[in-house]
Amino acid sequence: MVKANNPIRIKIFSTKSGVNIVQSPIKAQILSILKEGGLSGSQIVSATKRSKSTISAHLQDLEDAGIIDWVIDPEDRRRKIYFINSRFLGDLSSPQEIEDDVNEFLEEYVTQSDDPFKFFRYVFRTIRVALLDEGINIDPILHNAGFKVGQTFYNKLKGQDINELTQNLIIFWETNNLGNIKIQSIKPLIIQSYNCFECEDLPQLGKPACAFDSGLLEGIFSNYYGQEVEAEETKCYAQGDNLCQFVIKPVPTDTH
Repeated sequence: MVKANNPIRIKIFSTKSGVNIVQSPIKAQILSILKEGGLSGSQIVSATKRSKSTISAHLQDLEDAGIIDWVIDPEDRRRKIYFINSRFLGDLSSPQEIEDDVNEFLEEYVTQSDDPFKFFRYVFRTIRVALLDEGINIDPILHNAGFKVGQTFYNKLKGQDINELTQNLIIFWETNNLGNIKIQSIKPLIIQSYNCFECEDLPQLGKPACAFDSGLLEGIFSNYYGQEVEAEETKCYAQGDNLCQFVIKPVPTDTH
């Protein structure tokens, strides 16, 4: 389990010119706000409760770094609308002490197994826990990779309707050793996962940990519905639940 819940101090973005690290708490706050959609400078000032001059300086720094950009507000050409113009890769925090039986785990499961899949599964787990222990969160990268896999496999999974698609998804999940899933409901679409490849054997983190799986589901169902969807993980082994559960719902349209 996580011994301390340290605040995130550093955010990492991929820009056209390379990787950019954001350490300023104010800049991180601005970027968190802009994740929800484009905003004007005055709206950012209001949301952050900082002075106009302070926010202007930070916006200029983020623009110079290629992390954000702006367009003219079509409703008021005197006003700029700022938006994130880069890809969020992950964040770094102070190292977290995670209780983990990794040595016993490797001895019991990996060294005594001749199953290549099982070996890969536990190596993946060990790497992920080691990164978490150093305060490195790679969930955005895993989510992005899952989304691409979902998009790639959608054409092989799609059927005549949602029922055929979900049945094909169940077979796909089991065939690729991702675990076992069942469809809890269609409206809303709720998917439950057991024996989860991604998180079942992680230590207790106190939060959902299936970033790859959620990305994969978003890639598949965004294609099916023809619009961006979110796979919200409402239950997870890594937070003490006895299964993982994903609620598939449309992403609200940006109203800014």
